[in-house]
Amino acid sequence: MRAHLPSRKVIAVLTAALLASGMAACGNSDTGDSGGKGDDGKITLGFSQVGAESAWRTANTTSVKESAAAAGIDLKFDDAQQKQENQIKAIRNFIQQKVDVIAFSPVVESGWDTVLKEAKDAKIPVILTDRAVDSADKSLYKTFLGSDFVKEGRSAGEWLVEKEKAATGPVNIVELQGTTGSAPANDRKKGFAEAIAANPNLKIIASQSGDFTRAGGKQVMEQFLKANPKIDVLFAHNDDMGLGALEAITAAGKVPGKDITIITVDAVKDGMQALADGRFNFIAECSPLLGPQLMDLVKKVHNGEEVPARIETQETTFTQEQAKEALPNRKY
Repeated sequence: MRAHLPSRKVIAVLTAALLASGMAACGNSDTGDSGGKGDDGKITLGFSQVGAESAWRTANTTSVKESAAAAGIDLKFDDAQQKQENQIKAIRNFIQQKVDVIAFSPVVESGWDTVLKEAKDAKIPVILTDRAVDSADKSLYKTFLGSDFVKEGRSAGEWLVEKEKAATGPVNIVELQGTTGSAPANDRKKGFAEAIAANPNLKIIASQSGDFTRAGGKQVMEQFLKANPKIDVLFAHNDDMGLGALEAITAAGKVPGKDITIITVDAVKDGMQALADGRFNFIAECSPLLGPQLMDLVKKVHNGEEVPARIETQETTFTQEQAKEALPNRKY
């Protein structure tokens, strides 16, 4: 019997040690649970992007990704490919993953209340970037960071009113709208229409969506040119549609910037080059570089700090001469 006692003691000691080890491991795991954060303690941001429909959007995506990395924020990125159902699915995935903050640029304005209520119930704060939603319940999101699209459209219209102030006859305008139902399309159209109402000679004779793409801009402009023998002005809701329209205008034997005055919104590098070259006439800026401001807001809302309900990005406008001066230092 005595010969077996030492081995029993050894077993007892080993068993106690294993139990202690197991308890210690569980304790470390609990300590590492940071309520939605990864083991490294980083804030996790779920971000759903509209898509990659334009140079502006590409620059916006780059700004978000680079700024998240610089701020030490763990970014879960999703591309909705310009479909609302994809964005709703992405937001629900973010909720299931228990991210700390959700941010997204809505494809369209309407139809978000249900999924935003789900995020609110999960106690995950939401930030709107670039585009707003039309929800009556403002408690469903913490803040909206982006441009004043009505102001952009108004700036474009006011420039045209000044340019055509001596006009004595009709000035025929065609309009390339952005994605149907989207905030920038709705608001830029509204602001432009309000501004040109100051001159009864300025008439919008055709208005159709080009979906914010170059291909769409070209296709719709071709239709405009076939249906309307006299077009004096093109107002495009973004540079990419305007750049697509350039091809259609040139193919129709007209000189862009001279035979047809071209006004766009965004001021991406290709658009600014067209403006500097005299093919565009005026651009209202819409900056895509929202990343640094967004990451600052992510940290603040995650920490429970109060933030303004509306944060507007600072932007300007460009004439042809101003574009020539700004191009060498243009970041997007």
